Amino acid sequence: MLKITLKDGAVREVAEGTSVIDFVKQVSNSLAKKVLAAKVDGETVDLTRVLDKDCQVDFLTFEEEDGRWALRHTASHILAQAVKRLYKDNNVQLAIGPAIDNGFYYDFDIDRQLTEADLRDIEKEMKKIVKENLKLERKEVSRADAIAFFKEKGENYKVELIEDLPEDAIISMYSQGEFTDLCAGPHVLSTGKVKAFKLQSVAGAYWRGSEKNKMLQRIYGTAFEKQADLDEYLHMLEEAAKRDHRKLGKELDLFSLHEEGPGFPFFHPNGMVIRNELINYWREVHRRYGYQEIKTPMIMNRKLWETSGHWDHYKENMYFTKIDDEDYAVKPMNCPGGMLVYKSHPHSYRDLPLRMGELGLVHRHELSGALHGLFRVRNFTQDDAHLFITPSQIEEEIQHTIDLFDEVYSTFGLSYTAELSTRPEDSMGSDEIWENATNALRNALEHRGLEYIINEGDGAFYGPKIDFHLRDSIGRTWQCGTIQLDMLMPEKFDLTYVGEDGEKHRPVMLHRVVYGSIERFIGILIENYAGAFPVWLAPVQVKILPITDKHADYAYELKKKMFDLGLRVEVDDRNEKTGYKIREAQVKKIPYALVVGDQEVENGTVTVRRYGEKETQSMAAEDFIKLVQEKIASKKSASEE
Repeated sequence: MLKITLKDGAVREVAEGTSVIDFVKQVSNSLAKKVLAAKVDGETVDLTRVLDKDCQVDFLTFEEEDGRWALRHTASHILAQAVKRLYKDNNVQLAIGPAIDNGFYYDFDIDRQLTEADLRDIEKEMKKIVKENLKLERKEVSRADAIAFFKEKGENYKVELIEDLPEDAIISMYSQGEFTDLCAGPHVLSTGKVKAFKLQSVAGAYWRGSEKNKMLQRIYGTAFEKQADLDEYLHMLEEAAKRDHRKLGKELDLFSLHEEGPGFPFFHPNGMVIRNELINYWREVHRRYGYQEIKTPMIMNRKLWETSGHWDHYKENMYFTKIDDEDYAVKPMNCPGGMLVYKSHPHSYRDLPLRMGELGLVHRHELSGALHGLFRVRNFTQDDAHLFITPSQIEEEIQHTIDLFDEVYSTFGLSYTAELSTRPEDSMGSDEIWENATNALRNALEHRGLEYIINEGDGAFYGPKIDFHLRDSIGRTWQCGTIQLDMLMPEKFDLTYVGEDGEKHRPVMLHRVVYGSIERFIGILIENYAGAFPVWLAPVQVKILPITDKHADYAYELKKKMFDLGLRVEVDDRNEKTGYKIREAQVKKIPYALVVGDQEVENGTVTVRRYGEKETQSMAAEDFIKLVQEKIASKKSASEE
């Protein structure tokens, strides 16, 4: 009998030669209906895998990423089978079809330009294949046999892939009915498991990502375990399309992108209002939390970047120049400059923790195909801070930092999850330093009672980190804040402080950002609020709409009073109908539109129309001004009471 260890540590005995699916059934019949794949000693496998030794088995449902990928990978094979069935007269050749985040795709070489109408036909055929409930059967063959098989099928792309593998490679193939594909797997047991799916789009894609190769047609889709979950996801995508920050950024005149500077955003006056309010808030919060602000140069010489390790570990992402025949780099990160500021004065343990914040403009090279609005750019302002602390202050300072994060994110109505990222392959420092640093972050999270997941190998090259993933108003997550523990940079820059014993000691360094990037955070807020910013952030907070010319004087009196109190206010005195001007204020997502006519002039009142509401409210002008001031001070949205 074999001893099988489950994820919770329980040990079960099972006969040698038992398949994973039969083992699952022995554990729980209800679980067997949900399991899609499994991990055997850390390797993700099909449920048909036979157990032949003592091992650990983790069951994977749709709740786990690898379970989702098995289902979606199977969906990509069903897609390929459907295309082969429908268009057998159009010389269909298969390229690749993996699962990806939130879905799957398959690339085809086909003598037909696929359209949206074709996607509907393909979906219908996929549903037939699902109804047929075809078993997915894995077969392993030699490289030579695999090449012969796919040559006979006329699958030239598959042959090319196999020929790139070593001659002694064992090749795995999966069959479902008449369809066979080259694939490493894993997959679910049968096509009948893929009940909820949707084909989303068709696009061009070069074979193997090289523009030197043929352009193929790529069909994107997604799949879920339940139809209700698929419907919810598709609704979220519809909402996301409405909220696209690139579209809203143009409509609300916030920013623009130009071919003269790809990846370098241009902020317009409206966008600068939001940007400056975010910066003002950042400064106010950091002052309360004991930070000092610094500013370091954008360009520094090669020696500095060699000392920091960026020259060796980050060079491909950097921009360079020469000054007086010496190599210089445009900074991709602020931390080396922060260390030079620290080093410019001697420090005592009494100075620590020393918290230095910087709104530093950094430049990083991104491939043109990866650029995406404000989310992926080539220059951005990091709201960086570098904290110099004693080893005994590590946990307290991490908790203090998370307190700051909690306050900032709650201001924007954003919740978060935490992720602990560990040592990457390309890293500096000893195993002991990395283990101590990682344990310090883990202990801080656990003592706080904050749930987190482990992201193996995704730390910075100089230290582990905690990443904060924000959840927006429609359920999407965005990685923004981070806390990185660094015991290596202080060593490289020979940073010291004088301890209570009068001797020199090495400080520990925390790198952290709250917004992450001001540009990206603005993009996230545009989509989170769907462009309808809370009053304190709105580029225009109040729009005054005089009904006729004779009410314009009163409108401008109100404007001056509000402007002098620091409100952002405009008057729309165009010779247009009031209804038209109200609708336009709504389109521009202005928090408050004030209609003023005879009654308002006579009584010193305003008729208030809040963004997104049909009802109006009449109130004294002074009371309205106080209302708006209170909302700005409390950073509440116009709809919050």
